[in-house]
Amino acid sequence: MKKKDKIKVGISVGDLNGIGIEVILKSFEDSRMLDFCTPIIFASSKVVSYHKKTLGLNTNIHGVDSINKVVLQKLNLLNVWKEMVDVEIGNPTEVSGKYALVSLEKATEALRKGEIDVLVTAPIDKNNIQSDTFKFKGHTEFLESKLNGEALMILCSGALRVGLITGHIPIEKVAQQITAELISKKVNLMYKSLVEDFNISKPKIAVLGLNPHCGDQGVIGTEDDEIVRPTLEAFQTKGQLVYGPYAADSFFGNGNHEKFDGVLAMYHDQGLAPFKTIAFGKGVNFTAGLDKIRTSPDHGTAYEIAGKGEAEFSSFKEAIFLAIKLFKARQEYYTLIEDKLEIQKEKKKQYSK
Repeated sequence: MKKKDKIKVGISVGDLNGIGIEVILKSFEDSRMLDFCTPIIFASSKVVSYHKKTLGLNTNIHGVDSINKVVLQKLNLLNVWKEMVDVEIGNPTEVSGKYALVSLEKATEALRKGEIDVLVTAPIDKNNIQSDTFKFKGHTEFLESKLNGEALMILCSGALRVGLITGHIPIEKVAQQITAELISKKVNLMYKSLVEDFNISKPKIAVLGLNPHCGDQGVIGTEDDEIVRPTLEAFQTKGQLVYGPYAADSFFGNGNHEKFDGVLAMYHDQGLAPFKTIAFGKGVNFTAGLDKIRTSPDHGTAYEIAGKGEAEFSSFKEAIFLAIKLFKARQEYYTLIEDKLEIQKEKKKQYSK
C-alpha cells in the first residue's frame, strides 16, 4: 500500500483512568503497525505522556494541533484539549469521564466530516461519562445519534459474528421489546452488513430463541412460536437463509455457530456471554448499520489493573485491523455496485438505439 493510501484510523482514548491509553500505546509499540494505517489519537499529549511514564513505555508519539498536520508513518496525537487534567489511574472520576467524552466527540466529528476513515474507541465508563450532552447507554447509541443509519452491535472474531436484537436494556424489559418489526429490522441490518462489510454474497443467519428451549411449545413461553418463528419463515419465503429460533443453551456448546455467517441473540448476555467465552481477548465490537466504520475491543475500563502494565492489548489491536478490513471491504462493495450500474446504463443505451 502506498503511503498516501494509508487508512486514517481515529482513536478515542476512553476513560482516562482506565486501561484505554495503555492498550493504545502497547498496540503501537511495534512500529510495523504503521505499515497498515495512519493512526490519530484524540487526546492530550500531557495525559498520554503521564501514562507513558507511569507504565514505562517507549511508544513514539507525534503531537499535532491540527488534523491537517498529521504525518504518515507516525503515531499522531491530536491535542483536543490543552488544560491540565487530574489523572487518578485506577479510579473512576467525574474528570476522567468528562475528558473521555471530549475525546469521543472530537473523534466522532472528524469521522463524520471524513477527516478520518474509521474510528476505534477505547472503553468508557458508562456511568461517569453521563452529562447534559451524553445521555446514552454506550458508544453504540451515541454514534447512532451522530451518524447516518441504524446501529447494530456485532461482536466479531474470525468467522464468529454475534449480533444483538436488544442491546443495553434491563432483562425485565427484553420480552416486551421482542416484536416482529424489531426482529425483521435487526435481521435486515445484519444481512446488509454481512453482504457489504464482509463480502458474503448469500449470508446464512441463525436467530436464537427468547425462552428456554424456545418455549417448549408454549410450556415456558409463547413468544418463540407466535412471534419469532413466523418472522423468520417470512425471510425464508423470500429466499434468504435465515433460520431459527434455536435453543440458546446448547447452540454454541455443540458448535452450531460454525454453520452460520452470523448469529443474532435476543439480549445482551445471551449473545455476549458465549462469545466472550469462546473469543475473549480476541473479539471486536463492530457497530454495523451506520455510514461510517467503528470498532472497539471486547473489554471494559478494567480499573483494577490500570496503571500496572498488566493490560492485554490483543483485542484493541484486532479492533484496528478489523476496522481497516471493513473499510476496504465496504469500498470494494460500493465499487462493484457502481461498476454494475455503469454496465446496466451502457446496456440500456445500446437497446435504445
